[in-house]
Amino acid sequence: MTQVENDPQGSQEILAAMHPHTGRAHIVGITGSPGSGKSTLVARLTRVFRERGHRVGIVAVDPSSPFSGGAVLGDRIRSRDLAGDDGVFFRSAASRASLGGLSAATADHISLLDACGYDRICVETVGAGQSEVEIAQHAHTTVVLQVPDAGDHVQTLKAGILEIADILVVNKSDLPGADSTAAMLRAMLEVGGESGDGEEAAWNVPVLRTDARAGIGVDEVVDAIEDHVAYLRASGRLRCQEFSRAEQRLESALASALLHRLLSVVGEARVAAAADAIVSREIDAHSAAGELIAHMDVLRGTPPTHHVTEA
Repeated sequence: MTQVENDPQGSQEILAAMHPHTGRAHIVGITGSPGSGKSTLVARLTRVFRERGHRVGIVAVDPSSPFSGGAVLGDRIRSRDLAGDDGVFFRSAASRASLGGLSAATADHISLLDACGYDRICVETVGAGQSEVEIAQHAHTTVVLQVPDAGDHVQTLKAGILEIADILVVNKSDLPGADSTAAMLRAMLEVGGESGDGEEAAWNVPVLRTDARAGIGVDEVVDAIEDHVAYLRASGRLRCQEFSRAEQRLESALASALLHRLLSVVGEARVAAAADAIVSREIDAHSAAGELIAHMDVLRGTPPTHHVTEA
């Protein structure tokens, strides 16, 4: 996992070898604002999954320092009780300036755990804001945590992160305001309406209350996750999710491979010169990119790309 994270281009053989052994795990994304109790809930969910006979992989992403690039990787502190269980694998990862609450290697880490036989994989994002919704592109089931009276209700209603939720959880429900927060979320779901098309049964997003620190309500969250697993399979949406995920990963792999090829052909010196020209306002970024691609085509002996208008 470390090799894949540090050297994506040099790890292609590993990723190719493990790919036929993937596709068996159910991926659960856990996201929410900082301090909402994601790490504690992940640890509790893992215990319940283990009691039900599942092998659990955990990918916990921590924010990186904008100065040193390092990360505390403290999520595992709250999961220390899981140490020694050979049915649990915990991987901490630094976001390394990646947007969306995840790290660049998250998808590959998930695939490696899947190939190794972990049939429930929990992915914990960094503390997410209103637009950090990338986890929905990786997870089959997305659990969004809220805490009582976390800001005003208008902010919550317009938060895009709630729109990706398959399960809504009001954590720290022992605090004042838990009832009103849960009621507000249910009202928001009623205003939004159901998401089914035609005769296809819609998934009704449950609003659950937990006190993860005390272990209260955690079994109900696992029950909801398993219900969502059954729903995805019965409705055919699981296949649609897999296809969408494959498209996104293919686009990401193409972008990475093409950039790597361009740098190897054109050279970093020419790219640096283009960046300097942009700073000097001699050329804009789009035009500079076009010139670099054209230069790569010339070096490789590829005819320049142009549009042909039929007579």
